[in-house]
Formats: sequence, C-alpha cells, structure tokens
Amino acid sequence: MAHEVVELRVHGVSGATAETLLDHPVVIRVAGDDNAGFYRPRPGFGPDGASGGLRTEAYRWGSLTAGAAVRTLSLLFLLPFMLINLAVWTRPATGGAGGIIGPLCRLLAATLTASYVLSVVGVTVDIVGWQCVPYRPCTHGRGYLSWLGELPLGLRLALLALLPIGALRLLWWIGERSARAFEAFSAPDGQGSAAGEDRIDRPGFWNDALVVQRLRAIHVAVGLGVLTAILLGAQIHIHPTPVSYVLFVAVWFQLAACVVLLCVPARHTREGPGRGLVDMRGMRALQRVAIGLTLLALGYTALPFAPDPPRGQLPGHEGAVAALIGVQAGLLGILVVTTLQQRRRSRTAATSWLGGLATPVFATAAVASSYGFAAALVYRVADLLDRGAIPNPARPNPAGGPPLEPPVPYRWAALAGLVAVLLVAAAVLWRIATTRRRRRRLADEIVARDFPDPSPDALPRRVTVRETVARAAVADQFGPIFTIFLVLSLLGVTTVALDLVGIGPAELSRKLADTDGEAATRLALATDVGMYVIGLVALGIVALGLLSYRSEETRRTIAVIWDLGTFWPRTVHPFAPPCYAERAVPELAKRITAMAAQGGVVLSGHSHGSVLTAAALLQLPDTVLPRVALLTHGSPLHRVYARLCPAFLGDGTLYEVGNRIGWRWVNLWRDTDPIGGPIFSAHRPNEPPRVAGPAGAVDRRLRDPRGLTVDPDDTVPPPIHQHWPYHTDEAYATAVRELAARLDPDAPPTDARTTSRAS
Repeated sequence: MAHEVVELRVHGVSGATAETLLDHPVVIRVAGDDNAGFYRPRPGFGPDGASGGLRTEAYRWGSLTAGAAVRTLSLLFLLPFMLINLAVWTRPATGGAGGIIGPLCRLLAATLTASYVLSVVGVTVDIVGWQCVPYRPCTHGRGYLSWLGELPLGLRLALLALLPIGALRLLWWIGERSARAFEAFSAPDGQGSAAGEDRIDRPGFWNDALVVQRLRAIHVAVGLGVLTAILLGAQIHIHPTPVSYVLFVAVWFQLAACVVLLCVPARHTREGPGRGLVDMRGMRALQRVAIGLTLLALGYTALPFAPDPPRGQLPGHEGAVAALIGVQAGLLGILVVTTLQQRRRSRTAATSWLGGLATPVFATAAVASSYGFAAALVYRVADLLDRGAIPNPARPNPAGGPPLEPPVPYRWAALAGLVAVLLVAAAVLWRIATTRRRRRRLADEIVARDFPDPSPDALPRRVTVRETVARAAVADQFGPIFTIFLVLSLLGVTTVALDLVGIGPAELSRKLADTDGEAATRLALATDVGMYVIGLVALGIVALGLLSYRSEETRRTIAVIWDLGTFWPRTVHPFAPPCYAERAVPELAKRITAMAAQGGVVLSGHSHGSVLTAAALLQLPDTVLPRVALLTHGSPLHRVYARLCPAFLGDGTLYEVGNRIGWRWVNLWRDTDPIGGPIFSAHRPNEPPRVAGPAGAVDRRLRDPRGLTVDPDDTVPPPIHQHWPYHTDEAYATAVRELAARLDPDAPPTDARTTSRAS
C-alpha cells in the first residue's frame, strides 16, 4: 500500500489505559494533553500490537469524565439538572424541529433551580432563622445558633439569606469545574450559535459556550429572584410598606423576563458578527438587575423593624413550594401531550426505547429527584434541630423542642417518592421474573446454533453461556418499568399541586392532625419511612461510588449513566455536568483530518467510543471522507442511542454516516454483550441480512465464547468476553485489514450533503 494507514482506537465508558488500548508496554503522547490525548507505541520497546501490520494510535478521553469520587458527588448533587438536560435530546423523531419541547424543558429546568433555592431557603431562613432561633429549647447548647438570637429578626434573616446565595454559587462552581478542559474547542466565527439544534452534523453543534453563558445568567437571575421574592413576601407580611410592594413587583417582572427569555430558542442563527456579543450584553444586564434587586431586598430586610414574634412557618414559603409544584405539574402535563403528538407523527416511535416517551420520563425523573433530595434535606435538618423527632403535625415532639413545621408539600413528596420507589422496585423484580423463561428460551436457541451436540463434560459450561446471554438481554425488558414510573410520578406531582385549590394534601394533613384516629399515625409513619428511603437512596449513590473503586462492573454501570447524561451539550440547564463531547468530538475530527492528509484512517470505536467516532465522522470535511473507514465493536449506537435519542442519532443519522464514508463500515457484536449490539441487521453468519443494500453487510456477529471445552494447549475453557475485549479477536484484525484495503486516497471528494437520509 503506497500510503500510510493508521488504525485510531477510541475506548468506551470507564476508560482504559493507552497501554491497554495499544497492547504495548510503553507509549508516548503525540497530541492532546492529560485530560484527553492521542498515544502511539514507543518504537524500540516491544512489538507493536497493531492489527494487520498497520500503525496504531489510541485516543484516551477517560479523564474528561473525571474520577469515581467526583462522578459520584456530581451524580448526587447535579442529577436532576443532568436528567432535565438529557430529556430534550430524547424527543421523538418527526423529521423537523422539536416544536415547544425545547422551551418546555428549559422552563422545567428553571423550576428545578427555583426548587433548589427554595429548599436551601427552607433550611436556613425558615427552619433556622424564623422557627428555631426564637425558641430556647432549639438553640440550647448550640453556640453556632444561639448568637443569632441576639440579632433583630430582619438582620438575622438577611444574614441567613446569604447561604442560599452561596449555595447557588456552589452550583455554578460545580457546573463549570471542568468546563475549560471539556469545552476547550471553539468553532470558527459564525458557527458558535448555528441553527443546528436539530442536526448533529452541523458545524456549530458541539460548541455551546454562548448558550451555557446565556442560560447561566438566566438561571442566576431566577435563583436570586426566588430568594428575593421570599424575603420581600415575608417583609410584606410583617411590616408592609410601599417600598416592599414596589420591590416585590419589580422582582416578579424580573422573573417574567426570565420566562420570556427561556422560551427563545437556545440556539439561533446569527444575523451578524456581533449578534452573540449583543445577546450576552443583555444577559449581563439581566444579571446586574437581579443582583441589584437582591441587594436592595437584603438591605430592606435588615432594617430594624419591630414586628411581632414569628409563629409557625415563614410566611409565603410553603405557598411558594406548592405553587412551584403546581407549575411543574402543568409543564409536565403539556410536555406529555406534546410528546404524544410528536410520537404519533414519528415513524420510529414504535421501535424507540420507551415508545418515544423518554422525554417526559426523564423530565419527571428530574422533578421527582429534585423534590426527593429537597425533602430529605429540609426534614433531616429539622430532625436535627428538634432533638431527634421527625417533625410531623400528627404527633407531638417528645423532646419538648420547638414546633418546627417544614412545608407540607415536602412531606407528601416524600410519601409519593416512597410509593413510587416501592412500586417500581416491585415492577422491576416482576419484569425480571416474568421474562426469565423467554430470555432463557432465546438464549437456548442461540447456544444450540453456536454449539450443537456438546459433549457431556461441556454441559455445565453451556449452561453458563446460556445464563450470560439471558442476562445480557435484561436491559431490553425495562421499557414498561419507566412508563410505570412516569404515571406514578405524574400522579404524585398532580396530587401535591392540588394544594393550590385548597383540596390537596395540606388540607388533609390539617384535618388528620386535629383527630386522634389511627389514620394520622399511619400517615406520619409512612411519611417518616419515605424520608428515610430518600436518605437511603442518597447514601446508596455514595456507596455505589465507593464500590466502583473495587468493582469493575459497578464502575462500568456508573460510567454508562454518567457518560450518557454528559454526552449531549448543555442547552437546557447550565448547572448540569459539562459536556465532554464538546471537546472530544471536534478534537477527534481535527486529528482524523490531519492524519488523512498523509494517508488513510481506520477509525475503531469501542462501546461509547463508537458514538464519539460516529459524531466525529459527521463533522469531517467532504475531502477527507474517502480516506476514512469505520470499525465499531460493542457499540450501543442502535441498542441505546438510536432508540433513546431517535431525533439526533436515529436510523436516519446512522444511514447518513454510512453514506458519507461509502459504507466502509464494519460492526462487531456478541450475544453475550449487555451493552453493544447490531446496528442495522442482527443476522448470524451464513444468514441473509435483514435489511437491503450495503447496510446489511455492516454487522458481523462474533461467537462468544470461542468454544465450550478446554483447548489442547490450554488449561481452562475459552473465556466469555461479553463487552470487552474485541480487539483481541481474529475477526477484528480481519476487519481492519479489509477496511484498510478499501481506502482510496486518490478518490474524488464525496459530497455527503447530497446523500439522502434513510428513514
């Protein structure tokens, strides 16, 4: 071959060392940095582990998704924001724009920020400043709280209001912790805000710096506006003045402006070179107004008025929580209806995961997790301050502490969370049990074709292989479970939202609290259990992070969730974890372009690395495409992404990838792989493809394991590889050689834009 062909390997989730990727003991970095770099075997230090004699190179991007500890903390604190950001990318494919799904998700994202601020306000300003400090049993022996009792009420509330501001700033810091490393590549001028929100092949798709800055300014204004409205509402209750009313109305105008701005598309076409600059000037003006009103509210709150001693809850806080839940219930209802309408117009909804309802499922999960963590936080703090009894109006405090009263909607959110967790857990066990026989039957058919007439000593090994194949298909059975979760969560949110019309759980709680019946006691017990369940869920996330240090399977599971949630750009919530693909995809495209100028590139992507390689191919110039071939293995492109995100990585996009590279594409898959699978046709060797055209020749199934009995030159049976490794299989080296031979550096450029997208 006159030209040099490089095999570029890209690893999947949970990462891999460059030495493992290259099968070489000593490697050197030839491009990139410690966060994401390109490595090659160092000459003179052992044989090159190349496939078919080609030069090999590895792209290691695992450091972009951080370590297990950081990942665990981020999953705990940023989980609601990550879920709502993921929701917009899972909408049904309709062949056009997403309609109002984008604005609905952005509005829901803003309510999550508001909910976060309200929960911190509930702990600091309400529970501590308003309810706890005035009662000596609450501050007795607590020097860190008793000094607050010496301050006037207004000054005390103003000081404690600084903590929600600090909590908002903490979200900002966590969200942008690695932004410089993740989102390191900027598109050329004019592409940063391209109208490519619905096309993953647009040049500006992976550059969202301006979008994140814009959303961050709006969410900071929302968070500060909620805090300011709560403070001013309490002041109006205590000592109403014209100044408080004027500031209160100004804050609501600020929040209304945020709502309008969130309804504007997250990405829009620039009308001129300064469009983004003008837009950011407006965002900075909004942020300055929000900060100014917050400072005025803090100063006004700190004025030495002489109100009556406070009783009960902070005025307006419980109503704000109930109103916010009502708004979320309305938005979720509209989102479900809109998604169902788009689902009816989609030709892929029947084959997509969750039947095209993934968007409301993820949005509802974001709202549910947000209120679950908020309820756990408020009630755990109240539990600590009232000397050990979970506050509940159904029974008195045995320790004689103050009558702390967290908002009733939090109590019912915990109860709804308990019901949802129990029913979903039961549904999961039921689904696993009811599908076991069918999965084993299908696994028996697969094993019988692969290993006909096994010897008696191979029967135990055959059973092990059958169970491995059956377990690999478990994930495909959970679609109905998420639909059950959606229905239960919507019912829970709607029930709590009924407080707005006076017939909700708050009224029921008050009626039960005034009786001595068993219903109140049972309700209190169920609520307490709900609080503990939410706390156990949070502890479970931390435990999973700790287990991931020792268990490769646990680490891979967490990595799958993390990498899926942080793959897409942050066009909905700016405090979601940064998008690592905004660096990885353009970096891969740039490296491929540079190497293709000197020969050819066989792009090899394993697992999630195949998603990155496909996205990078969609960003390549037309002149480079004839020199590139694609090898995917253990790929979730169809099994996960095409079914979960059909509008962006659906079958049409996958066909476009094949068209762009002239169908120089091979995909290796195994029945034992719980993550990867076929992309176009799940046919076995010596069987005709299930789709016509060149797409039917892409998928090649590998038998796993290679055999059931011990080889004459070995001491143990061949291993069951499942998801890793693929590159050690002889079929992998054969595919690399075949693809390299099909590259033609002298071919004319292919105009991929003229290829039609298959449906």
